[in-house]
Amino acid sequence: MPTKTYADAIDDAIAQAMQADERVVIWGEDLDMIRRNLYVRFGAERVRCTPISEGAFVGAGVTAAMGGLRPIVELLLVDFAGVAMDAILNHAAKIEAFSGGQWPVPLVIRAGCGGGYGDGGQHQQALWGWLAHIPGLTVVVPSTPADAGGLMLAAIEHDGPVIFLEHKLLSTVWREGLGRLGRSTVTFDVPPDGEKGPVPRTWMPLPFGQAAVRREGRDLTIVSVSLGVHRALAAAGELAADGVQAGVIDLRTVTPLDVSTVRDAVKRSGRLLVVDEDYQGFGLSGELAAVVLEGGIACRYARVCTQTTIPFARHLEEQTLPNVPRIVAAARDLLRA
Repeated sequence: MPTKTYADAIDDAIAQAMQADERVVIWGEDLDMIRRNLYVRFGAERVRCTPISEGAFVGAGVTAAMGGLRPIVELLLVDFAGVAMDAILNHAAKIEAFSGGQWPVPLVIRAGCGGGYGDGGQHQQALWGWLAHIPGLTVVVPSTPADAGGLMLAAIEHDGPVIFLEHKLLSTVWREGLGRLGRSTVTFDVPPDGEKGPVPRTWMPLPFGQAAVRREGRDLTIVSVSLGVHRALAAAGELAADGVQAGVIDLRTVTPLDVSTVRDAVKRSGRLLVVDEDYQGFGLSGELAAVVLEGGIACRYARVCTQTTIPFARHLEEQTLPNVPRIVAAARDLLRA
């Protein structure tokens, strides 16, 4: 199988979709630079650069989708979804339901998410739990190049609005472009299995709502998405040295949520640890606890999440975001409980 970087896998899947269907178009800020290969291949009519006005171009994406196109709108940073929230919350997510299914909105909103590179709390949020809270939205958060390409193709083919989030530490475009900004002193803790990996020669859509069991384990079940999956796998490797078998589940999509895979694993292990770079309160970590309990499963539970505004200072940022030492410490506390 060929190998590709995380970002290249996404763009390759988009190129395949654009080649097959002329209704697939892209617009967003600075795409002539950020998506240069797509811009050169498909031209300025289908890869459109927009002004810095997220509310305007996301709203245009909603109406274009209603009109028969299949647009991919790039927000650059998911934090800027706040600027476009009326279009996302009150229009993209609701129009199909309000119209009795007459007006589907096949719109993909692609955005970078996540921290770990020192860009401040208004540029490094995850926010997948916040967006998944909205009925009508599908929220996709892949962790590997193969999943990223397959889920992007599925998002383009889906007849409803999809939020496609790519963690910036997994993307070379983000790390070397906006994260480093030419500074030779900036380093990143990047899991190699997320940054680059095997991909199919021809992309096939991956189903939404189907988690992947990345590691089997009888003593503890760790559930995460995106970069957190790689942190969880590293933590499971450390725990294995103590004889602990920790399983790792990669949700891949936050909504729809693969409840059955999580329940089955927790029923066997009796312990659930959620690793979530999004905010702890009222988010994915609490939802996972709820669906396990609603399934009649008694378990010991803990979570490692972002609990407060992400600091700008790198040493404080590292203490705030989920990392391997925090995951290992939480797992050991859970095993002692």
